[in-house]
Amino acid sequence: MAKKMEKTNVMRLLDQKKVPYESYCYVESGTTVGTEVAAVLGQNPSQVFKTLVTVGGKTKQNFVFVIPVNQELDLKKAASAVGEKSIEMIKSKELLPLTGYVHGGCSPIGMKKFFTTTVDASAENFETIFFSGGKIGYQVEVSPVDLKKMIRFEYADLCE
Repeated sequence: MAKKMEKTNVMRLLDQKKVPYESYCYVESGTTVGTEVAAVLGQNPSQVFKTLVTVGGKTKQNFVFVIPVNQELDLKKAASAVGEKSIEMIKSKELLPLTGYVHGGCSPIGMKKFFTTTVDASAENFETIFFSGGKIGYQVEVSPVDLKKMIRFEYADLCE
């Protein structure tokens, strides 16, 4: 199992709201590939989630989707979930200025501003889910119920 580490902004925000969580560090593994992260953590890849940022085709509004690392975002299902005709992934270089996070370290908690967020419905099957702690090599484990105390989100079927 990965070792514990120093606090990231995500962890400080969880602490502020007194939300229980576990934190993990896998920096030494050097991986940012979600399924490899799940393996390093010794977890089911269906329980380890990645945070994806998109932009709506017509509105140019940004949306956040949180899905299992072993799945692909279905753009049609995702667009439908947020009431858009179409969406596309934002370019990697736009991620940091928009969210404050780099590719591979993006978390649904603590973005520069809140964006409409949708979590894959499969998260409801788990007592806890894992997602980025806000830096490459850091993960937090939080219950979906407690995640609702941190951010507003809806559940939807988002994967291909």
